[in-house]
Amino acid sequence: MSLWRKPSYLVGALALTTALSTSLIATTAPGAAAEGTSAVAEDRVLRIYNNNIENLVRNNADGTCTRISGPDHLTSELVDDNGQTGTAGVKAPDLLIIQQVRGRGQADAYADQLSAKFGLPAGTYKVVLAAEDPEEWGLSHGCSDQSLGDLKKKQTNGIIYNTQRLTLTDTSLYWSAGWLKPVPGVDPATLYDNGAGCTLYKPPNADDGAAYTYKWRRTSAIAARFTIKNTSTDVFAATMHLPEQNKDFPCAGDGIKGIGDTGIRIGTDAANLMAGTSIRAVGIDANRTAIPADTLSGYGMTGYGTKPTSGTRKIDYLFLQGTVQPSPIGHTVDGTKSNHKALYGFVQF
Repeated sequence: MSLWRKPSYLVGALALTTALSTSLIATTAPGAAAEGTSAVAEDRVLRIYNNNIENLVRNNADGTCTRISGPDHLTSELVDDNGQTGTAGVKAPDLLIIQQVRGRGQADAYADQLSAKFGLPAGTYKVVLAAEDPEEWGLSHGCSDQSLGDLKKKQTNGIIYNTQRLTLTDTSLYWSAGWLKPVPGVDPATLYDNGAGCTLYKPPNADDGAAYTYKWRRTSAIAARFTIKNTSTDVFAATMHLPEQNKDFPCAGDGIKGIGDTGIRIGTDAANLMAGTSIRAVGIDANRTAIPADTLSGYGMTGYGTKPTSGTRKIDYLFLQGTVQPSPIGHTVDGTKSNHKALYGFVQF
């Protein structure tokens, strides 16, 4: 009995096909996996910053002001794992929690400058804002050059996030800060009455006078929830800017002094958004010193940042939940080109 054998040309073709298939698997499979997962799998650290960018206008000691470009400001606040700015080890951040931005135009330009800094396409970084186009408020803002002071007349708060790493899943409603509204001829301490005199800082309880009609916009807070791509890890972030009066009279709402008498309050909608998240970040310009690191421990967060953030005062705070990498500079970036020093925390997941 004779056995049928494949013709030699067919054997050669099959061998070539097998070789090509093996080669393709070897060369394309890792690349395909990298395209979908490398951004997360190769770097399981979420890089988070908080800074009041002061509309990218810096007040000088002599009464003048200096306008700061977005790229210069970003270079001055972003750090590597050793807390150093301007090195090759500085990696693209995942979250920038900011206060005092003029609105959508400035926020998007700043975000695109951040994308360009790391060679990423415009639109890679997106921004959640408490107010898209806040109305003007206030006067010169301490600038001898009125044109620079005018740049601070619009203020809102935002959260900038890296869309290559994070998927936005929801945003909260904005919530108002609290304050002690002055009453002519009445001693503020008497008016305060251990917090009983506190009210929400929004109409009809905002500042009197046409110049300050919309000042409450600068203290409106907002939160957002994200998922780290290719994982099931949910992230919560919030940004707040409390009124100057919080320095002496902490208020978080009607008759409320805030968590630990600090003036800090998490809005109801934001608290619901926070539920179940494993990484949490709250950045605040609180305009108040000596707020303890455990203030938000009830929400699972600890405060980071050990140095003054505004002159000789520490009035800015970054609260985080998660495994935070140690910082050789106390999570505080001294050279930040703003009236406020940036705070940061790198969270492992």
